[in-house]
Amino acid sequence: MKMQREAGILFPVFSLPSRFGIGCFSKEAYAFIDFLARSGQSYWQILPIGPTGFGDSPYQPFSAFAGNPYFICLETLIEDGLLTWDEVNSKDFGSDQERVDYGRLYENRFPLLSLAHERFLEKGLDREKAYKDYCKKESFWLEDYALFMAIKGDQGGKPWTEWDAPLRKRDKTALAEAKKRLAKEISSYEFRQFKFDEQWHKLHAYAAEKNIRIIGDLPFYTALDSADVWAHPEAFLMNKDLTPSVVAGCPPDAFSATGQLWGNPIYDWNAEKKRGFSWWIARIRRNYEFYDVIRIDHFHGFAEYYAIPFKDTDALHGKMHKGPGMDFFRAVREQLGDVPMIAEDLGNNTPEKEKLLADSGLPGMKVLQFAFTSWNSAYTTHKHIKNCVVYTGTHDNTPSRAWIEEINDGERDFVRRYTNSMDTDYGRFVWDFIREAYRSVADLCIIPLTDYLVKGREARINTPGRAEDNWQWRLKPDFLSEDLAQSIRRLADTYDRLPKPEETGKTKEKAHE
Repeated sequence: MKMQREAGILFPVFSLPSRFGIGCFSKEAYAFIDFLARSGQSYWQILPIGPTGFGDSPYQPFSAFAGNPYFICLETLIEDGLLTWDEVNSKDFGSDQERVDYGRLYENRFPLLSLAHERFLEKGLDREKAYKDYCKKESFWLEDYALFMAIKGDQGGKPWTEWDAPLRKRDKTALAEAKKRLAKEISSYEFRQFKFDEQWHKLHAYAAEKNIRIIGDLPFYTALDSADVWAHPEAFLMNKDLTPSVVAGCPPDAFSATGQLWGNPIYDWNAEKKRGFSWWIARIRRNYEFYDVIRIDHFHGFAEYYAIPFKDTDALHGKMHKGPGMDFFRAVREQLGDVPMIAEDLGNNTPEKEKLLADSGLPGMKVLQFAFTSWNSAYTTHKHIKNCVVYTGTHDNTPSRAWIEEINDGERDFVRRYTNSMDTDYGRFVWDFIREAYRSVADLCIIPLTDYLVKGREARINTPGRAEDNWQWRLKPDFLSEDLAQSIRRLADTYDRLPKPEETGKTKEKAHE
């Protein structure tokens, strides 16, 4: 990925303000793109936008190909004549404008989407060319996903591993019967994906017109309870009874004496290589329908991965295995071209991972919050290289305001001396910390919106290892001021990170391809 010296903002879609309980592809999303443009930014980095399941984590979606129906803008469906304001206003999406209430969304959003689907059928819109073309183009994943979700609903939400054997093992007769019996439900899930794509592509095109590129996040692993594993068990290390033979995690370390047991199924990389990594290539191709740049989560897994026996209750007895390495990235380039990617290479810097990063040529990540916990960190600004992306923190970090308050005195003294930020006002420190990222030699600088707003722990997006109270923070309506936009723009101007004129034409050209 050839980058120029530019900047962007990390801000999840679900954190956008809206009147519908969660951020979505509403007018507020378009307003945020306008804010990015006025702020002199070139990128909007978002988190995965797949359909979330138990725990609401975007990194554990029901499909690696589908979109999250929560992000469908209900106001647009009203404009399409598929819903009315009375119907939408009769639903309770939660009263807290700064937190997502996923329980209320689940209870109230899906009935509205089902009602919109009924109107879609009544108007005969399912027979129109645009819808038919969409279903045909995306049939590789869409048919399996819609069937999976329909059966899952019919089964009371049970994971597919607990379905009766004929459905679990995809017996042709059982699937044919399910398709017939659940035809309306299947159609409803296909409709939701059509509307998701339709709304997202309009928003994405608007971003391109404003010379804003979207960085999307591609989770490395898939959830066991997903349409992907159910429909394509051949891509994973599975037993004959369709239980995983091994699952993902990481070995014991200074943070955990028993390691971490994530529970995701492991890819059958040998089989995938023989097939030309066909499942992965299809997944990446689909992601480039959404994004301009992909950030590959857990890049380390392509170099080596930790596999734990399925029935183990901790990670003590796992084993490290060699990943697909450059064979994978060569296959991607042969089949998709030199597509732009960012490697999430955080964590232990093993020789295997560092070699793969160098061989692939992908830019890695430098997170400043990780730079001051030791006296010889690779993340300190003077050790950065041009081919990388610098962050103050990510969605897995606490906002920098809370971080500086919570680190120990020695670390706080170190970071203050390093950034020449000796003022005791933590708000001013956060802006000095942002400035430290901007002055890095790294080609791209991404700052979480929560840092620009000097938010504290209440605005943390995710706490790794904690199952509850994540993925909920939202921006208050009308909270982004013109003064803030101009302050960010001055930073971008000062440190030569304003959008480069020679790139704007290319961005517009890509939007209309």
